[in-house]
Amino acid sequence: MLIGVPKEIKNHEYRVGLTPSSVREAVDHGHHVIVETAAGIGIGASDADYINAGATIAATAEEVFATADMIVKVKEPQAIECRHLRPGQILFTYLHLAPDPHQCADLMASGAICIAYETVTQQGGGLPLLAPMSEVAGRMSIQAGAHCLEKTHGGSGILLSGVAGVAPAKVVILGAGVVGSNAAQIAVGMRAQVVVIDRNLDALRRINALLDSRAMTVFSNRDNIEHYVRAADLVIGSVLIPGAAAPKLVSHQLVSEMNPGSVVVDVAIDQGGCFATSRPTTHADPTYIVNHIVHYCVANMPGAVPRTSTIALNNATLPYILQLADKGWKQAMKDNAHLLNGLNVCQGKVTCKQVATALGLPFVAADSFLS
Repeated sequence: MLIGVPKEIKNHEYRVGLTPSSVREAVDHGHHVIVETAAGIGIGASDADYINAGATIAATAEEVFATADMIVKVKEPQAIECRHLRPGQILFTYLHLAPDPHQCADLMASGAICIAYETVTQQGGGLPLLAPMSEVAGRMSIQAGAHCLEKTHGGSGILLSGVAGVAPAKVVILGAGVVGSNAAQIAVGMRAQVVVIDRNLDALRRINALLDSRAMTVFSNRDNIEHYVRAADLVIGSVLIPGAAAPKLVSHQLVSEMNPGSVVVDVAIDQGGCFATSRPTTHADPTYIVNHIVHYCVANMPGAVPRTSTIALNNATLPYILQLADKGWKQAMKDNAHLLNGLNVCQGKVTCKQVATALGLPFVAADSFLS
């Protein structure tokens, strides 16, 4: 199979779909890889590095899309990239379609086979291709929040850790999954007062065990969310319903009742965000203020640390890329039901029930395409 790797074009996105090491593995499996020139520059990988790994370098993204059987990316395709997709071509990347009807319509019109990293599952539960970036985003959320709390960035001027004689910041984390647990680890390490809120008691027990009760765990209900968010200096939104739009846990009214200069970091913004006041921002313009509350809602947070992020992502995605390339998408999905769960749009039809529900579109079962 000919695997194509275009350069990412989303604002300040420096990750790349395949590292040179991953290219070498694909070539060793008998496949060909075409990489757009300078695609790896953000992670310190030159065209020469890719050539040495066995790849061919393309001068333009158009050449990559026109020749490749499978496109491997990181972020959802932008509108100009969707126009380059063709019927029968495989697209393997993050999609986050539930809050994005325009992208979904473009992918349906393309006729491509669109597989989303974020809905591939694994035995025993979990989302193996979302987890690495959730780890990165969770850890970054605390340093981003600490930065935004500085007065020069619109915050209240609170040091997350406090100092002798001065109380540390109050950090509330909504969600005890991969993002939330990683955010809690960093916040506790910075000596903040940390509260983690979730309705999954097993997840809260894991947080207790992980942090040796250095973070308070609280069951998620309206009273508790309102009580702790209202008093927080920093709130991290990390709730996730796989494939679906994020629930709005924090209302406009509750945001208006927070202390002026407090900060919200909405890591769930890829799925629409869990604050009613959230809207996507970019690394170039990461924050805005609503009711005197600083909002950080960057939709590709891990793109700011592309070397760490790309290597972590490739560690997870490469086995699936090789399955698709070695077997073809139909056989790979027949053999791996967890990979089949990643199929979101296929030949013009929506094959992810959560996406179809969120966008009000007809749903077609993914396995109906495998015969």
